[in-house]
Amino acid sequence: MSLRGDVCVVTGACGFLGKRLVRLLLEEEKMAEIRLLDKHVQPEFLQTLEDCSSNTKLSVFEGDIRDSDFVRQACRGASLVFHIASIIDVNESVEYTEMYGVNVKGTQVLLEACIQENVVSFHLHQAPLRTHIYDCALKFSYSKTKKEAEQRTLLAHGEVLQNGGRLATCALRPMYIFGEGCRFLLGHMGDGIRNKNVLFRMSVPEALVNPVYVGNVAVAHLQAARSLKDPQKRNVAGGKFYFISDDTPPVSYSDFNHVVMSPLGFHIQDKLMVPLCLFYVFCFFFEIVCMMLRPFIRIVPPLNRQLLTMLNTPFTFSYQRAKRDLGYNPRYSWEEARKRTTEWLASQLPKERKRIIAK
Repeated sequence: MSLRGDVCVVTGACGFLGKRLVRLLLEEEKMAEIRLLDKHVQPEFLQTLEDCSSNTKLSVFEGDIRDSDFVRQACRGASLVFHIASIIDVNESVEYTEMYGVNVKGTQVLLEACIQENVVSFHLHQAPLRTHIYDCALKFSYSKTKKEAEQRTLLAHGEVLQNGGRLATCALRPMYIFGEGCRFLLGHMGDGIRNKNVLFRMSVPEALVNPVYVGNVAVAHLQAARSLKDPQKRNVAGGKFYFISDDTPPVSYSDFNHVVMSPLGFHIQDKLMVPLCLFYVFCFFFEIVCMMLRPFIRIVPPLNRQLLTMLNTPFTFSYQRAKRDLGYNPRYSWEEARKRTTEWLASQLPKERKRIIAK
């Protein structure tokens, strides 16, 4: 079903995925208006959209997702919301109260605004929620907050709107997202440059995961919106979460970095710098030292046990349920996604080398 004539809000519109989703909506849906909600919307980004905006109105809403009055204003008159905004942190560098405020309370504020302003469709972009990490003693603050945000989102499905209608919600769980604009890939490339074009190995080859291309994740969000608008599919997809992957071959995180960067002349370490068990011990002691120094100075370890666990735990899943319920199919093949990503990294290579030399 088409979104023609709809007014939508995209939170986190200037982020990695948000930019891709906004462009896709402009190219494929003749919407009445797209509202870009972010803390700061760069004029350069708006300029890149001029070639595909056609008759769709682009409105800018700069502010804090925790500000209920601001969020209500952004949602007033809208028919659907793509909630992409969140604080992503795997190094525990962000205070928990700040992360909880944005990821959980911000989501709750947005859900309440949808109910008050009669927004009928709400789509939450999620992290790949790993139950085995939630249930063990080591827990990412990021994952905990995103899990609670998802629970609140799915429980809100069917809530009565002010005009008597019903709110429809769903959540998408992509795996690690790669592609043009991925700051994590850029960071790994910078580390490789500093290490004389040798990428660090932080995960064992057996820890297979299936990264997903950003273009395919954007397509999945569009298909979810179309499904929740369809009266017949709404009851099927509403209140559910969907894993989103594509046909990227399963590979470890470190080996994936090598796959997309090897055409640029990068190599990768054959083995972990130290055995995995010693890596855990090292992280444990580093965390203890940082905790002892916390009253005097805040030091964020570059690696912690949670992150090491994630990087070395196999985790793959299928998108077949999203295909069945939402009509999702990856639009970009692995070959095309890899080519686009490598070309983007190549375009960033001179900038990264200059930045590192300048330091």
